[in-house]
Amino acid sequence: MPLPMVVGVDGSESSLRAVDWAADEAALHELPLRIVHAYRWDRYEGGSLAREFDESSRRVTPDDILVVAGRRARRHHPDLAVTTEAVAEEPEYVLLREARNASAVILGTRGRGELADLLLGSVSLTVATTANCPVVVVRGSHDNRAVEGRHGRVVVGVAAAPTAAVHFATEEARRRGAALDAVRAWRCPTHDTADHPLLAGTSERVHEERAADELRAVLVDTPADVRLHRLTVEGPARRVLLNASYGADLLVVGRRRPGQFGHRLGRVAHTLLHHSACPVAVVPDTA
Repeated sequence: MPLPMVVGVDGSESSLRAVDWAADEAALHELPLRIVHAYRWDRYEGGSLAREFDESSRRVTPDDILVVAGRRARRHHPDLAVTTEAVAEEPEYVLLREARNASAVILGTRGRGELADLLLGSVSLTVATTANCPVVVVRGSHDNRAVEGRHGRVVVGVAAAPTAAVHFATEEARRRGAALDAVRAWRCPTHDTADHPLLAGTSERVHEERAADELRAVLVDTPADVRLHRLTVEGPARRVLLNASYGADLLVVGRRRPGQFGHRLGRVAHTLLHHSACPVAVVPDTA
């Protein structure tokens, strides 16, 4: 039986947009959608929720939130298989447990107005850091959709070796009919040029060519039906990928396996989850 897409919802504007995105994603992958609400999240009464019921004075219940979320999920995909559940537990525990049997977990940022909507909440950050399946945080414009993307482009940050993130991004681009921009950031160490200014250009070419070689090796098995663009860009990976997010419908980054200090989110993924201009998928390595 296929694993469902799971979306966490709390009634906020941000979480309802995540439901829209998750419904698109589930339809793209021909998977069921599971909508989960944890009782102990703060009670939100966003404009979208109030408009759905047209009863702003009535106290919003967990069942109300799920009814609205289910309605949103079926708005563009009436045939989508949707299940809902409200659970009386802390959201981190609920969503991490759901992640064990999910193809992906989709979350919003945090809601509570335009300014706070730009920030990443602790629930989304914890789940992205710890879940054993891909986690998508729906950032960026309020009209972001997993289908009919404005840019027709998926961007993936590429490391020096093949990763689960590359496979995930490739499949996303293929299903969407979008281009795949595989980006390898590179930097020329200061000590390579500090004492030899006349060789600076030569040293930079060496590092760029090495990055290009690594990129080709990682992407050698990319399916022929994917429109692949290989990009090597000089600069810190955080800055390079953040800039790329402004022209993407989805930005994909990897998360390393737990080390001796447990689960940790790298600086690149951490920055993108807080500042990306488009939805971000964090994909844990499996090997």
